[in-house]
Amino acid sequence: MSLDYLLVCRNLKDDEIINNFESLNIYTVSKLIEKAELLGLSGNLKREYLIYVLTHESNLVSITIEKSGGKIGESLRAAFIHDIKNIMPLLKNDIDYFQIIKDYKPTIMTNNEIYIELRNKLETLDSPEDIADVFINYYRRYGYGDIANYRAFRWKDALVGIKHFENMRLNDLIGYAHQKDLLTGNTEAFINNKPANNVLLVGARGTGKSSSVKALVNEYYNSGLRLVQITKPQLVDLPKIMEALRQFASKRFIIFLDDLSFEESDSEYKYLKSAIEGGVESRPENVLIYATSNRRHLIRETWRDRVDGQDDLYRDDSVNETISLSDRFGLIIHYYSPSQSEYLEIIRHMLNKQGINMTDEQLRIEGLRWEMTHSGRNGRTAQQFVTNYLGQH
Repeated sequence: MSLDYLLVCRNLKDDEIINNFESLNIYTVSKLIEKAELLGLSGNLKREYLIYVLTHESNLVSITIEKSGGKIGESLRAAFIHDIKNIMPLLKNDIDYFQIIKDYKPTIMTNNEIYIELRNKLETLDSPEDIADVFINYYRRYGYGDIANYRAFRWKDALVGIKHFENMRLNDLIGYAHQKDLLTGNTEAFINNKPANNVLLVGARGTGKSSSVKALVNEYYNSGLRLVQITKPQLVDLPKIMEALRQFASKRFIIFLDDLSFEESDSEYKYLKSAIEGGVESRPENVLIYATSNRRHLIRETWRDRVDGQDDLYRDDSVNETISLSDRFGLIIHYYSPSQSEYLEIIRHMLNKQGINMTDEQLRIEGLRWEMTHSGRNGRTAQQFVTNYLGQH
């Protein structure tokens, strides 16, 4: 293996550990063990670390695939195959002078299913062309680095992956079948490069609006969907966020605004209006905005806006301003408080997931007693009941 002959994966030569593979010494072995414990790498650490760097650090192939929406030219593919031929000894040879890194078992192995699937595929292949195509398909489907590793992100002058993202699934949300159909239909159209709308989920508190959006990312992660949650003060950064997401053209992003509402004195909503529709720079095709709110019109409307004594033109302008933001969401989905039977069914579902079965009578008595002493009948109240029950039994 000679790193000097690499064409498009020059980042491998810049990596201190890989650069010392040829003359493996005790320092490099200790760094490999450190990486194995940190990342959960197992097996032949030279091979495993090489795969890790190829999937996590950017190279010309992964960057090009992202920017082109999944395309790669034949010449660039040929250059990548050339590089794979050069690193084949590391991908296939498990002979090392240090036995400890030949079959290493870390304290906590990685549970990254995508990485494990990739590693298992590579073990079955022998030709550079096939191995190169496995990496290319990986870049197409998942991206590289944090975009591949994380389902959800926050914004802090750059995308920051959320490591412990809630593993909520749509099946965990009881009821609201029509709402879920509308939401998944719009999201699947978006993923499949068909026309799709920005979405406003509005309704009673604790009814699962936010959980529905989070569940979408878990359902469609393997199809390239990612979530970026931002706060109201960060709306001023929307142009920067849009430009950052535009660079990952092969992925689809939902910018998520949770529990959104504005006062008349707030100015941030104007940035949102511009981002959704009417800005100088168009919204990237791989970005949609999903927001949740308890207010149908997002901007608080006062009786003063509707006083008959004021000038008709001014009154119309005030009313139009308050509804103009919500009108920019092409799909508005309403969530209503659950009925008593739906509320009890939510509790039953949550308890069953924990292996607990209540009789109908016990469920009705304890569930309704809890509801009467708390903030209404909704999914959040049901979750609080289950948490309390599990803690007391």
